Amino acid sequence: MHIDNFRLLNAIGLILVSAVLCDAFYGQFVGGDLPCPLCLLQRVAFVAVLYGLLLNVVYGPKPLHYSIILISAFLGAAIAMRQVLLHIIPGTPPYGAPFLGYHYYTWAFLVFSLVIFGTAVISAFSIQYSKGSYVSFKHQQWFCKLAIGITLLVTLSNAISALIECGLDECPENPISYKLLHKQQ
Repeated sequence: MHIDNFRLLNAIGLILVSAVLCDAFYGQFVGGDLPCPLCLLQRVAFVAVLYGLLLNVVYGPKPLHYSIILISAFLGAAIAMRQVLLHIIPGTPPYGAPFLGYHYYTWAFLVFSLVIFGTAVISAFSIQYSKGSYVSFKHQQWFCKLAIGITLLVTLSNAISALIECGLDECPENPISYKLLHKQQ
């Protein structure tokens, strides 16, 4: 397998993880489910996974980049599992609308688990580490350019959304409005 194929696999990962964050946006803006603090932390972990994938696309696959992905996915899985465990307590209502029978935090745990598994598998191919080097945006393959652009857009959108929801303060446990757009009562 050629190194460009590994860059391409990481670009596919960028698109897939960005799609998870876009689904979270869909629930937020269409479904009206403002993300709770644990949801926001899961989004941060997804962005950190994106960062590791992005490093692999731009600078070539490296063990350090895969470590960033793994650590971020482990932290994200732990945060998601905490939220799952909070909502399986009898009498505790779930948070947000379900998608295919599961809530976002359950899907997040499953996706983080898949990221961990996929990263463990792909990082085992040592051939990808031999000739990794920086490739400027201008010289990236068109699909990698698309993945980089989507990743940057989704990351910026998440940062702006969290700022509008929480301001520069602590985020409310059960948010009901955007702090910078509405005065909470």
